[in-house]
Amino acid sequence: MAFVMSMVPVAPVRKEAAHRSEMVSQLLFGELAETIEESGIHTKIRCVYDDYEGWCQTGQLTTIDVSQVDQDNKLLSAEWSNTVELDGNALHISFGTSLSVFNNGKAQIGKHAIAYNGKTWNPAEAIFSEEQIKNISMQYLNTSYLWGGRSVFGIDCSGFAQQVFRFFNKPLPRDAYQQAVGGEVVGFLQEAQCGDLAFFDNEEGKITHVGILYNADTIIHSAGKVRIDKIDTMGIINSDTGERTHKLRIIKRFN
Repeated sequence: MAFVMSMVPVAPVRKEAAHRSEMVSQLLFGELAETIEESGIHTKIRCVYDDYEGWCQTGQLTTIDVSQVDQDNKLLSAEWSNTVELDGNALHISFGTSLSVFNNGKAQIGKHAIAYNGKTWNPAEAIFSEEQIKNISMQYLNTSYLWGGRSVFGIDCSGFAQQVFRFFNKPLPRDAYQQAVGGEVVGFLQEAQCGDLAFFDNEEGKITHVGILYNADTIIHSAGKVRIDKIDTMGIINSDTGERTHKLRIIKRFN
C-alpha cells in the first residue's frame, strides 16, 4: 500500500482521470492519501482524513512513508494564509492546513525539505464554544463558493462545515448527505445552539446543503460565498434579497 501527500496548497480531486472532469474535493497541502490506481498523469487516491476518493494530478503529489506522518499531531495552520518553506521557496497554504508531517517545524519528504514556523492551532485543546466557533467560521467569511473546495481560497457548503469542525477535533464526512447521518437530532429550531448543523433538501428530498447555526435565527454557510443569513422553520432567507433559498430538512448536534 503506497501513500502520497499534496505538495501544492490545494490539489484538485476529480471524479475522473481528466483535467476537464468535475472537481469533487481537494487535498490540502500535507494531507495524507492512499493510492488506489494510476492512469497516465493522474493518480486515484483515497484521502485518509475522510476516506473520499478521486483523481489527482500525479505531479501535485509526492510519495511518503506513512511513518513520517504523526497521526497524533492534529495541529493546523492558524492564520488565514500561512507560509511554508519548500526547498527554500515560499508556498502559501490555507487556514486549517494539517501540520502532521512536521516535527519541530521541519520535515524531509523524499528529496523535499520543508519548514514551517507560523502560528498553530491545536484542535485537541480547543473548546467547542460559541466564541470559538464564531472566531473560526468567520475566518472563511466572503470566501468564494467553489464546488469541491475545502480552503479559504474557495469552499463549498460541506467543505466549510467539515473544515470548521476539524478545528475542534470533530471529524465530519465530506458531503452534506453523509454528514447528515451523524449527530443527534435537534427537534425544534428554537432549541438550536451555536455549532449545530442545519441540513437542507431539494424537491426530491435529497440533502444538498448544510450550514452552521449561530443561534435559532442566524446561519453561516457557503452559497455563492460564505455568508451569514437568517433562518426560520421553513429555511434560509437571503439577508441581502429577502429571497428564500434553501428548505430546512433537519438539525443535528455533534457533541
